[in-house]
Amino acid sequence: MFTKEDAPEVLATLVDHLDTGVHMIDAQAQTVYYNEKMAAIEGMSREEVIGSFLHDVFHFEMNDRSTLMRALESGERRKGERQTYYNARREAITTINDTFPVLSGGRIIGAVELARDVTKVEKLIQKNLENQSGPSFTFDSITGSSTKMQEVINDAKRSTRTTSSVLIVGETGTGKELFAQSIHTGSERSRKPLISQNCAAIPEQLLESMLFGTKSGAFTGSKERPGLFEEAHGGTLLLDEINSLSPALQAKLLRAIQEKVIRRVGGTKDISVDVRIIATMNQDPVEAVNEGFLRKDLYYRLSVVSLFVPPLRERLSDIDELVEGFLAKYNALFRMDVTSLSPEVHSFFYQYDWPGNVRELEHVIEGALNFMEDGEKVIQQRHLPPQFQKQASLPPKLAYEPEAVEAVRPLHEVLADQEQALIQRALTETKGNVSEAAERLELRRQSLQYRLQKYGISPQQFRR
Repeated sequence: MFTKEDAPEVLATLVDHLDTGVHMIDAQAQTVYYNEKMAAIEGMSREEVIGSFLHDVFHFEMNDRSTLMRALESGERRKGERQTYYNARREAITTINDTFPVLSGGRIIGAVELARDVTKVEKLIQKNLENQSGPSFTFDSITGSSTKMQEVINDAKRSTRTTSSVLIVGETGTGKELFAQSIHTGSERSRKPLISQNCAAIPEQLLESMLFGTKSGAFTGSKERPGLFEEAHGGTLLLDEINSLSPALQAKLLRAIQEKVIRRVGGTKDISVDVRIIATMNQDPVEAVNEGFLRKDLYYRLSVVSLFVPPLRERLSDIDELVEGFLAKYNALFRMDVTSLSPEVHSFFYQYDWPGNVRELEHVIEGALNFMEDGEKVIQQRHLPPQFQKQASLPPKLAYEPEAVEAVRPLHEVLADQEQALIQRALTETKGNVSEAAERLELRRQSLQYRLQKYGISPQQFRR
């Protein structure tokens, strides 16, 4: 049991275990508190910083002021401000800060900064921009002879003839980026850059400047830097997980697409850009719009061409072809000569639901080869990753067999079949009238349109 006297020590312990940097200075800009996380972010020891004056330890670009000093001198409260500065070893640090003054009796007696480290993210951004060497995939790289896959491939090939925006929808691991790169490679823009960015991987404050660029002086430590739109000029900009953008950033993206101009963060001048947008998402876009994750106007602008990549469980007939390709890839990489799957493993692959889709299948093959002895040529159950071995040991009679009409199937497959049947029945009864069919199914017309595209159902065939 601790007393009031123990409170300061308990509080200090708690703050030291936060995953946020905390830096406090007094009225003379001398550091009085500096937690372990802040020391790790800035690459300094607490002994070097505590008791030292701020500007004796950290350095800022000419004309840039420390956010802590601004809070101390003017009482400014700032939230989510990005800052780049240097430690005593001249190592660059980039943080996103919440900064506020400490008041006593109406007087400013110090300032506190809460910081999140984005230094590594900044370096990755710069490396990404420097290493964008163009796509390495074409439609020949896409494996899949199933009807569903061939339909998507053919639709994607047709989209190479235009510069319209493309929205690619599919679960994680289905190969959306493979389609995006193939579209760029097959288009007239293939000699220009393909710049890709995962919108969910970067903090919002950084993503805006990354997309649109920055004007020198836009924030502390900022430099004149073009964004991804300018980098992709004449080519293609691939935005992955587009629905993770904030509504405000989606509005700016919509303006850039519609007006073909961007404005750097902190700038006042519009810059013309010629960029084709390909966006991807792993959520039903209609649901994303209804739930507020995707602006309706942006959805309409992006979905001029919509491609729905099927999950692996809906194209199980492609498994053999995919396995053959992955064996060839990892045999060459690991200098092995594995030729096939055992009957038990083959049966399991047709039984399994593959929630991670093609990417998961590839990882299973790669993992299996790591467990094989020299000279072994057939992947057995014992070679599968541990989490798969128990499932692969199910009795063969429970395995999915393509020709078994009464075989037990995953529930989502049965529900999908029933959904398709109901949609087809509604279209039959309404003679292909989508609006009336949507009313009978108690769906929004837009939701029904999405499902028609998803299942490849054409209302025209019901209008005879």
